[in-house]
Amino acid sequence: QVQLTESGGGLVQAGESLRLSCAASGIIFITMAWYRQAPGKQRELVADMTYGGSTNYADSVKGRFTIARDNPKNTVYLQMNSLKPEDSAVYYCNAVSGSRMYWGQGTQVTVSS
Repeated sequence: QVQLTESGGGLVQAGESLRLSCAASGIIFITMAWYRQAPGKQRELVADMTYGGSTNYADSVKGRFTIARDNPKNTVYLQMNSLKPEDSAVYYCNAVSGSRMYWGQGTQVTVSS
């Protein structure tokens, strides 16, 4: 059974940091990513990383967020620094294997001003 288990969300003040983790089980994923969705907005890609290490970031987080993965552990991380109130959202782990896409349950990140 394929499962994505997220952790690390919470409430922080602007300028602080958080690290999200997503542990995948059941299959080896080619691309792992983080998306986020704020109230009233569409879900958007934050960052993704291929099994080979290529990364892609949303312009709004470049220079502040870093995605990393531990392939033997099948885990992806999102280090979020210099957080802003506009980063507040539910963050979802996403993983792709072949033609199939999987989602985690989401973890809330709230940044107060």
